[in-house]
Amino acid sequence: MVRRTGGLKRAIANRIAEGLDQRYQLSGALRKESSHVFPKHHSFLWGELALYSFVVLVLSGTFLALFFVPDTSEVVYTGPYEPLRGLHASRAYQSALKISFEVRGGLFIRQLHHWAALVFVATIVLHMARNFFTGAFRKPREFTWLTGVALLMISLVEGYTGYSMLDDLLSGIGVRIISGLLLSVPVVGTWLHWLVFGGEFEGDIWISRFFVGHVFLLPGLLFALIAVHLALVWYQKHTQFPGPGARESNVVGDRTAPGFGGRTLANGICVLGVLALLGAFFQINPIFLWGPYTPAQISTGVQPDWYIAFFIGALRLFPPWSIHLGPYTIPAPFWPGLVLPLLMFLLLAIHPFYEQWSTKDRRRHHLLQRPRDNPVRTGLGAMALTFYLVLFIAGGDDIHAIAFNIPFEWFVWGGRIGLLLLPPLAYVITHRICRGLQRADRDTLERGIRTGLLRERRDGVFVEVRQPPGGVDHEDRPVPMEYGGARVDRGVAARAEGDERPE
Repeated sequence: MVRRTGGLKRAIANRIAEGLDQRYQLSGALRKESSHVFPKHHSFLWGELALYSFVVLVLSGTFLALFFVPDTSEVVYTGPYEPLRGLHASRAYQSALKISFEVRGGLFIRQLHHWAALVFVATIVLHMARNFFTGAFRKPREFTWLTGVALLMISLVEGYTGYSMLDDLLSGIGVRIISGLLLSVPVVGTWLHWLVFGGEFEGDIWISRFFVGHVFLLPGLLFALIAVHLALVWYQKHTQFPGPGARESNVVGDRTAPGFGGRTLANGICVLGVLALLGAFFQINPIFLWGPYTPAQISTGVQPDWYIAFFIGALRLFPPWSIHLGPYTIPAPFWPGLVLPLLMFLLLAIHPFYEQWSTKDRRRHHLLQRPRDNPVRTGLGAMALTFYLVLFIAGGDDIHAIAFNIPFEWFVWGGRIGLLLLPPLAYVITHRICRGLQRADRDTLERGIRTGLLRERRDGVFVEVRQPPGGVDHEDRPVPMEYGGARVDRGVAARAEGDERPE
């Protein structure tokens, strides 16, 4: 009976497959696309991690949206959490508490969602850093790079709206900062503030607007950009590092099925497992400890999510310089709070075109570069990362000043000086390191691998024994090899017994 049922199921599946193939000619396309080749390298993992983190975000966010109430109406909390019982709070904050303490598995899903958001942004940053330092953005992949920049920008806004609409004390302070920044925009600031808050801060409809943006508009944009990004990667073929058999005209690696497909599904399961462990055992964003937002209170000793820290650091380091133009005033926070982040993303977006213009290189590239092979680009990347890290550290300057017993003013001035001096210094050091690594590669290819062994020549002089990777000529001189962009192997091969070079 079991065999008969199994045969019937297979027959039905075959009939369905045949019917679809007769109508849409799917078999040829599936056979072709299943032969799509993906290169193997550990740095390609970051894009997969970002994709699977986004899947976890969508699934967990859908669950949370079923219970969250985006309403600013004030109610009295009467739930099971005793320390907050009797406090006045918005219905949004009360529903977040209900998810945490009354919905089965609600606190776990909340923390899973938050951890997934942090990992999602982090893996996008790492993925873009890999693409930047290896030159994966070069022609013909400029538009793929632009979709990545757009994904990063929208993911920051998505993360901000997500933790802001809970209306706890920490997120409420962040909302107040954004309110002030919108009002600082010259001429149209009040209109922008009205567009977001519907009136003066904090208004009655801002949470519902944040909810619509966080749950519908921004995820829709992320879906579309991810789809376009993946389609471009698939259509233009994947970049690869130089190596045995790798050329500009081919891709060396595993086919989609079964090699790459099985591996990437395993990676997705691992991502889900790690995020589940983080959500279960590592507390994050405990809004029940912060309490509801009230303008008269402020939280101390807490920091926003890591991807917002550079933004807070810029606000803290910028001097209080306001510009007065007749009846208009441009407040000081306008420059570090709005102009600087937009300028950073603009420079990130136009870099492929700047590099193409500055190097006059308009060729199509499918092979990646090692960071050392382009010292200027690597130095610029190190310069940008140093600039970001200074702002990141400055975002917690109050905590650092207390922890290290340093006057707060010293820390602020140290951050300002570091923001001016450290990025150029990082460029110079990185550039020199790349040049040194290039010389080391050329020395190995031209003169041989250093073995650490000494040999005495006939004239009594001791010289280091070198092992030429390209062998030696009839006069026992190393045969120089050309550098093709691949990693230079500096491992010393074992010699056969009695295989000694003549002196």
